Amino acid sequence: MIRPVATTREMTGMPTGRLAVWWVIASEIVIFGGVLGSYIMHRIGHPEWEYQAAHTNTMAGAFNTVVLLTSSLAAVLAHNAAEQKNGPKAARFLMLTCLGGFIFLVVKSVEWTNEIHHGYTLASSTFWSFYYMAAGLHGLHVIAGMVIMLFVAADARKNKELQRVENIGIYWHFVDLVWIFLFPLLYIAK
Repeated sequence: MIRPVATTREMTGMPTGRLAVWWVIASEIVIFGGVLGSYIMHRIGHPEWEYQAAHTNTMAGAFNTVVLLTSSLAAVLAHNAAEQKNGPKAARFLMLTCLGGFIFLVVKSVEWTNEIHHGYTLASSTFWSFYYMAAGLHGLHVIAGMVIMLFVAADARKNKELQRVENIGIYWHFVDLVWIFLFPLLYIAK
């Protein structure tokens, strides 16, 4: 088996994989920071958005917040199991985390179907354009996290590459943190 030449960076003492995840998150902060900053600036300049935002489904958004926070707990428990060298247990918790992501996406798709049915589309207004773009970008990150998590869980189940459990957990917590900002901005601030 070929092993990587460098598994730890000398300057930081940080494992290469963890450092890579933090670099990815730094770039994602720039992307989501731009989206959220643009949304806030437009929201301040368009008081009519208050009326449009009143049509978002706050209960669905709140439920999805609970789902994602619960899935983050499962990611923490997966990391704890990996630290104890219990890969199969870590894999089960990662699968629970994926289940949370799946539930989130199902609720989001039902919510969007209902909103589109009522005429709230990308072309309806700038608010709805921001809403679908920000929530859709977040949803793509949920999907990406789930796909990566399935691969990590498959290795963890065999007690292989357990350090990756922490790395995907860090990414998943970031995705959840983004939702913590999106939820009040898109659903509550009416």
